[in-house]
Amino acid sequence: MIINKLDSIEFRLKELHDFTWLKKYGTAFWVVDETGSGCICIGMEDAERKYFCKIAGVNTLEAEVSPKESVVILKEAVHLYYDLAHPNLIKIIEEYDYNQFYVVVFEWADGECLFDHWNFETYQRNITMKSPREKFRELPVSKKLKAIEVLFSFLQNVNRKGYVAVDFYDGSIMYDFLTDAITICDIDFFQKAPVINDKGIEWFGTKRLKAPEEYIEGSVIDEQTNIFTLGALIFEFFGSFSDEEIDQRYCNNQFVPCAFQNWQLDKRSYQVVCKAVSWNRVNRYRTFEEFFHEWKSATEIS
Repeated sequence: MIINKLDSIEFRLKELHDFTWLKKYGTAFWVVDETGSGCICIGMEDAERKYFCKIAGVNTLEAEVSPKESVVILKEAVHLYYDLAHPNLIKIIEEYDYNQFYVVVFEWADGECLFDHWNFETYQRNITMKSPREKFRELPVSKKLKAIEVLFSFLQNVNRKGYVAVDFYDGSIMYDFLTDAITICDIDFFQKAPVINDKGIEWFGTKRLKAPEEYIEGSVIDEQTNIFTLGALIFEFFGSFSDEEIDQRYCNNQFVPCAFQNWQLDKRSYQVVCKAVSWNRVNRYRTFEEFFHEWKSATEIS
């Protein structure tokens, strides 16, 4: 591990790199270096605006791919942000090669990531500090319902444009607790349909939210898979799970809804989301439109 520094911001990498070329965007004020993608994310600001700079080709400590592979992956992902343009999707300002790196500069979006795993140790050390996930769960029901509508809108947009949301989870969602604005980010693994699981149990995504077909090689990954994912996210936001229940998802490769007594809304809304996360995909909603209609109808009564 080698400590790198840009302005007052320190971060850990396997190698020493010179990032002073980023100074054209102003001063560094924020960084995320604990990524498996081989990318480092640095926040820069000048007198007029802030920038979110994602840099591939960096040998991060947790990298699951080589620096060269991370460049290829990010280059292949850039078009997604254009193809899937949506009011809540983070927007690209520019992208370019710089020496061995590939750089994508996004507009800065205020907010907190709803699964900020890089801060988990901090929360463990300071039990009085609440994570964004905890703060979101404590929001009034009305605000969370509006947030869910944004996710429906975004995923419907993805489906209409012929794509499948791969590795979409709460870590892809930023929430601004001052303005209640939602920003979707990190969609680098989304794919054009048709999509087939060619990795079996190693298919992309967190076991906290995976659909059954995301464990089975040769399975179709499609709109109904994404319906399961959204259903699981809704359970995360309106349900309550013990640490043991969450651990079981990793042990058994299976998402299980919380018990009804641990659900924040009424029985009908619980049943609506249970259908979305049916183990047998035949029993799920066929389309997001159908799912949204049932969800909206149930929650307007809640």
